[in-house]
Amino acid sequence: MDYLQELPLGFGMALLQNRDAAAYFDSLSPEQRQKLIDKTHSIGSKQEMQAFVDTLKIE
Repeated sequence: MDYLQELPLGFGMALLQNRDAAAYFDSLSPEQRQKLIDKTHSIGSKQEMQAFVDTLKIE
């Protein structure tokens, strides 16, 4: 998970608080990770970010 250093701060913090979401994010290809990161740029609050991260899981 070396890429965590390059994540937007709020997204990285929210991922660290949700193991399932972090495992899901870790399982993605670099391109898929970038698409999720791009979505985080429109999130405006800590609560919204946590809600977004809470939707990430391996199905």
